[in-house]
Amino acid sequence: MRVAVLSDIHGNAHALDCCLADLAARGGADAVVAAGDLCMDGPKPKKVLERLREIGARCVRGNTDRMIGEADPAQLDPDDARGVQWVRGKIGKAWTHWLRELPFSLAFGDGEDGLLVCHANPKSDDEHVWPDAYDDTLERLFGDVPQRTVAFGHLHLAYVRIWRGRTLVNVASAGLPKDGDPLAHYAILTRRSGGWEVQERRVPFDLERVARQLRKSGIPDLNRRLSTLRRARYPNLGEPGSPIP
Repeated sequence: MRVAVLSDIHGNAHALDCCLADLAARGGADAVVAAGDLCMDGPKPKKVLERLREIGARCVRGNTDRMIGEADPAQLDPDDARGVQWVRGKIGKAWTHWLRELPFSLAFGDGEDGLLVCHANPKSDDEHVWPDAYDDTLERLFGDVPQRTVAFGHLHLAYVRIWRGRTLVNVASAGLPKDGDPLAHYAILTRRSGGWEVQERRVPFDLERVARQLRKSGIPDLNRRLSTLRRARYPNLGEPGSPIP
């Protein structure tokens, strides 16, 4: 079985299509899973949702999907409130309800040979799991998960870490890179007799095309979003080879 996991598309329909074309060129997958944060912050939120439905993708709910689906804008940070209201206006009530009803996680097999897909980690949709996370953090978040392979996103930094015989796969972002490499990222996981084989994929997309779409979209806080897209890097991330804060 082959499962393609894309996360953190963030309304970037162009990058999503580039990832799907790359997947098709590699023989496709038995299942495509979108691991949350599907449409916030990008110029084409509704198109992303429609494309995922068109290909029969299975989706889990990320923290921004939860905000769009159920949050009271009056209780949000002003920047988030503006973004949530804009996305709701673009996608309409039916898609807003659909986001609210998405599952927290999806499992492909219940035992240790299975695969669990979630947004940030198996316990929370908004706690980052850094590649150098301490042992007690990983024990708290992954220690009681039956599946020994877990794929997730939320943190837009791709890595594979083996911890106590478990394979932790951060598939990073298919629409808003933040690790200093301006390429979309996703992963293909293939079930083998000894576990799940992980193939990480980095895919180019036309960043300036997305920037033009942002300018035309009417999205709030345009300059900040353009800066985030073009920088393709967390502001507090050190230079390559330096410690991660």
